[in-house]
Amino acid sequence: MIDSVAQTNDDAATVAAINHGRQPALTGCPWHDVNEMLQSVGLRPTRQRMALGWLLFGKGARHLTAEMLYEEATLAKVPVSLATVYNTLNQLTESGLLRQVSVDGTKTYFDTNVTAHHHYYLENNHELVDIPDPHMVLQKMPDVPEGYEISRIDMVVRLRKKR
Repeated sequence: MIDSVAQTNDDAATVAAINHGRQPALTGCPWHDVNEMLQSVGLRPTRQRMALGWLLFGKGARHLTAEMLYEEATLAKVPVSLATVYNTLNQLTESGLLRQVSVDGTKTYFDTNVTAHHHYYLENNHELVDIPDPHMVLQKMPDVPEGYEISRIDMVVRLRKKR
């Protein structure tokens, strides 16, 4: 059942990207690729979006909080406020370039891998890690209230070191 929901989500992301513009042609040059990614979803490639996008997407698939990205930007001498980081992350999430994963009421990660997948949360390290098994299946789906549909299923398995 998750596979069909995952396929629907992947299809929806592709359609959303196509509806917002052309599919980005990735070249391996992070700066060019970020520019293409932003334009493909209708976002203007401002200096701040480009710099934050380069930090986000230039290192492959990763999981970051807004605070982690702000710290990276500060170390890279990118002049942005924490509010700008939050706004940019939310815009990238709304446009389908990032996936938001909430771990608990106080911790939200942004995942550069927007394909359907699940996560381990390492409690001791406060780290989010992809679950490598793409074939995880939820045996029974809950009944959905009338007028609603499932948009995505996020499974977070919390792990801690044995005592």
